[in-house]
Amino acid sequence: MTFSGVLTALVTPFRDGAVDEAAFRAMVRRQLDAGIDGLVPCGTTGESATLSADEHGAVIRWAVEEAAGQVPVLAGVGSNCTRTTLDNAARARAAGAQGLLVTAPYYNKPSQEGLFQHFAAVATAEPGVEVCVYDVPGRTGVKVAPATFARLAELENITCIKDATADLAHAAEVRRLVGDRLALLSGDDFTTFPHVMVGGVGAISVASNIIPARMVAMVAAARAGRIAEAQAENASLQPFFASLFAQTNPLPVKTGLAHLGLCEEEFRLPLCPMDSAHRAAFIEGLAGIAPSA
Repeated sequence: MTFSGVLTALVTPFRDGAVDEAAFRAMVRRQLDAGIDGLVPCGTTGESATLSADEHGAVIRWAVEEAAGQVPVLAGVGSNCTRTTLDNAARARAAGAQGLLVTAPYYNKPSQEGLFQHFAAVATAEPGVEVCVYDVPGRTGVKVAPATFARLAELENITCIKDATADLAHAAEVRRLVGDRLALLSGDDFTTFPHVMVGGVGAISVASNIIPARMVAMVAAARAGRIAEAQAENASLQPFFASLFAQTNPLPVKTGLAHLGLCEEEFRLPLCPMDSAHRAAFIEGLAGIAPSA
């Protein structure tokens, strides 16, 4: 199992409508300098649904090139069409990604059997790449059942779960059923610490775009059994975590990165800039978290 610790769900920077390669590479280098454990390009935080096939492949390739083997790359390949997901997976593998982040199909609302077959199709088509199942019912309208995870754990290259359910009872039941066969990663910053306490091995983090070193330190403390230290840091960061989701992700995190001078405050429709009240409150709170890049 390659993926543990803190992996950053990378923002995709845009400039004048195009993907900003220079800004993206600089942000990746900043992550590496901070000791991040992995990179996740082309996920929801990276506005993946708005990227063309060429852009998707390029962003993953840039992440792989900048990582240069220092940390693994888990590439987002999700779609609500299995055939499109397979095309995305092949492109990510060709770009050099060590893993594939595969979301439950959104909008279609498949059954548990349909979910199993979707993830199994990717794992079967790409046997040389690890597959991470992304369970995010708030975005997809469906939740992967613990029993379905138990079935998926039997497939050799399905190795981890990104759990963005915000349901710790669910996470604990998944851990009970799959044991150590799947690595559990929190998909929500605000549940990262308690998720590790119920058997998780880290997080795919939005917050680490802005505060990578602090997220790495918190998770490392929790995993090492320094519970009081990790708990105190988790408590201090909860207001920041909440502010990152005060409006739709990635609006706040990209706004914060732009405020730090790391990218443009530019989004692709249907996403648009934060409303003025939320933006002002977010920037004010950011000053105490990350006063400079």
